[in-house]
Amino acid sequence: MIDAPRQPPDFVSLYRRAFEEFGASALWSSKPVSDPTAADALAITYSLRVEGNLQARRLAEQIEQACRTTV
Repeated sequence: MIDAPRQPPDFVSLYRRAFEEFGASALWSSKPVSDPTAADALAITYSLRVEGNLQARRLAEQIEQACRTTV
């Protein structure tokens, strides 16, 4: 039996999406890391909430939820 390749945790895709969509507007003071941890993902949620629009705030909530499920 061959194991299927592991998918990265959902917070990783949400982290990358945050930089793609809101990097210039809300995450301008942060630099993305190539292999983010849950702590890296949680670190950008404050900036998404404060500097971002409503969609950025919703993405911050999704990141927090995804990080909670990986613990």
